[in-house]
Amino acid sequence: MKRLGILLSGRGSNFEAIARNVASGTLDAEIAVVISNRPAARGLEIAKHLGLNAVSLLSKGIEREHYDASVAAALKNHAVDLVCLAGYMRLLGPQFIREFPMRILNIHPSLLPAFPGLDAQEQALRHGVKITGCTVHFVDEALDSGPIIAQAAVPVLDEDTVESLAARILKEEHRIYSEAIRLILSDAYRIEGRRVERTL
Repeated sequence: MKRLGILLSGRGSNFEAIARNVASGTLDAEIAVVISNRPAARGLEIAKHLGLNAVSLLSKGIEREHYDASVAAALKNHAVDLVCLAGYMRLLGPQFIREFPMRILNIHPSLLPAFPGLDAQEQALRHGVKITGCTVHFVDEALDSGPIIAQAAVPVLDEDTVESLAARILKEEHRIYSEAIRLILSDAYRIEGRRVERTL
């Protein structure tokens, strides 16, 4: 069975959704370790409650290269096949990404390439778009730019606030992240340029 490593910084709702799908058998994988750069992250508490390996690696005051190396070592110690970012609020350095080539997934609350980076929902409202959504993509060495695995569209309503829009996007995030993980773990895909294509 393929082994997942989850990196998170906060509440971990996408991690919770993945864990539910693993527990129900709809996602044929196991969560090998959950790592957070913030010791007080709610996601770590949830991982402990679920009986999972929960590791706190404080990042404050540590150079990125050294910190990334410690995270990579922890993932390798748990024999992780696929790294899933679930609200991980740190940029990964090039060396870390090279340690897990095309084996790191991220979910972003916009239809990339629109609105990369922070505050994607606020960006969407400020630009007046009528449709936004979420994207699961491979992580490469540039910000939110790796090949796209899955997307879901969410309409932007006239009365939306950042909070209401974010809540609707999050529901779709919970759905498509596990679908994307399932596809990648199946190896039934190929990457053509920036396109991720199913092969079955």
